[in-house]
Amino acid sequence: MEKREILSRLDHTLLKQDATWEQIRAICDEGMENGVASVCIPPCFVKQAAEYMGGRLAVCTVIGFPNGYMTTASKVFETEDAVKNGADEIDMVINIGMVKERNYGGVLEEIRAVRRACAGKILKVIIETCLLTEEEKTEMCRVVTESGADYIKTSTGFASGGATFEDVELMRRCVGPQVKVKAAGGISSVADAEKFIELGADRLGTSRLIKLLKA
Repeated sequence: MEKREILSRLDHTLLKQDATWEQIRAICDEGMENGVASVCIPPCFVKQAAEYMGGRLAVCTVIGFPNGYMTTASKVFETEDAVKNGADEIDMVINIGMVKERNYGGVLEEIRAVRRACAGKILKVIIETCLLTEEEKTEMCRVVTESGADYIKTSTGFASGGATFEDVELMRRCVGPQVKVKAAGGISSVADAEKFIELGADRLGTSRLIKLLKA
């Protein structure tokens, strides 16, 4: 697989708690230089990054991150604020407790509320696969499809595990044809990235891939 094709699917990511503007600016520069899909950064840096890049690259940020147990109202506010500040893409974390309670209707309504707050921007829904059973993953594929979200995403990278080949394969099989798949968390080699794409991942979320492709 060509390097350019892999990079075009990359959300070049920096979400660690101690990230500084200097580090965020560096990944913006790397993203613009390498033709990635977006940079995925903390909400507090969205406005600065959007102004710095001036539309040359999409800005992605995270909502309800990383635990997902905020109120729907707070997630909606976060989303509206991020869009106002220049975010092009929103990666939201679901309320995993609702899933465990089988309150799929509640999860659906929350995703739809965030979808409305996106004002037409791309929405990716993080289901944190490492915390879900196979049945729950399958149900979440149905819910995300019904919600009108653009993507279903495996992981935050902050829980006990990240993307697996099996989960990406399941998600690609179970979501509707209009829903894209993002694999994120623990993608540690070019070979892994290629395999995720072969299995149906449309986006990859990782901080390592540009360096790995240059090695």
